[in-house]
Amino acid sequence: MKVKILKQFSVFMPNRPGALSGLARIFSEKRIDILGLASEVRDDSGVVRIAVAGDADVSVILSQGGFSSVETSLLCVDLEGKLGELLRVTKALGEGKINITTVYGSSASAGGISHILIAVENVPKAQAILENLAPGD
Repeated sequence: MKVKILKQFSVFMPNRPGALSGLARIFSEKRIDILGLASEVRDDSGVVRIAVAGDADVSVILSQGGFSSVETSLLCVDLEGKLGELLRVTKALGEGKINITTVYGSSASAGGISHILIAVENVPKAQAILENLAPGD
């Protein structure tokens, strides 16, 4: 199972038309590839979580663009496109006493690869658990 560590930025935004396009423009102009995106909206504000790879100083770029953000690490887990893979991963993390705080990603049709982004409280331990997870466990 392929597991890598990515940067995640939780960006605080107003809940209004055009807000997300302003954020997307910054990433486009700075040529930063967005690998995952999720949002939560409550009343007049929201949080957009953006997963990126690379070494760009995204915190500074966001700040210069007028956005407040928090940087954390998360895992990108590549899963085979077959039933039960998410269960296998989450069960292994639970048995390893790893708390999942956020999860989002993509699914694949049979035979494809899904990319699941998982934020946890102990990234190195979670990465070790998943890298040592045998097929079919």
